[in-house]
Amino acid sequence: MAKADKATAVADIAEKFKESTATVVTEYRGLTVAHLAELRRSLGDGTTYTVAKNTLVKRAASEAGVDGLDDLFTGPTAIAFINGEPVDAAKAIKKFAKDNKALIVKGGYMEGRALSVDEVNRIADLESREVLLSKLAGAMKAKQSQAAALFLAPASQIARLAAALQEKKAGSESSDPAA
Repeated sequence: MAKADKATAVADIAEKFKESTATVVTEYRGLTVAHLAELRRSLGDGTTYTVAKNTLVKRAASEAGVDGLDDLFTGPTAIAFINGEPVDAAKAIKKFAKDNKALIVKGGYMEGRALSVDEVNRIADLESREVLLSKLAGAMKAKQSQAAALFLAPASQIARLAAALQEKKAGSESSDPAA
């Protein structure tokens, strides 16, 4: 690889580091090109899965201000650059790694800090943003229903009390011998 090509590759990778909301570093030793294509498809449009030389990735990470990943760049390394919601991409990588033992998750980077393998797996175990928002909306609706019932309770109690008094009065008038 010529020096100009290396500089361009480093600049491209550094730009991906800067633009991404999260990254997941993997080892792909033993995966075929077809497996890598399948993984890329499963990651969707918001994630770029890139195979690159470790020395170039180290240099690009340093240029992008990404610290704490140098130990992960050993062996055949590929990086998933995630733009947008990291949960969906982490789920896809975890599922693919479960089905294909050759893919090994080494770690990741999100919100200015390095992630361990366990942290990446915990992110993958989270529910998606849409599901969490739906649950929040449902909980908020339930609380509003409870508040409405609470506000209506005194009015309904007064109505029942008035109906009971009216029945009592009607019952006492019909059983009154003076009438």
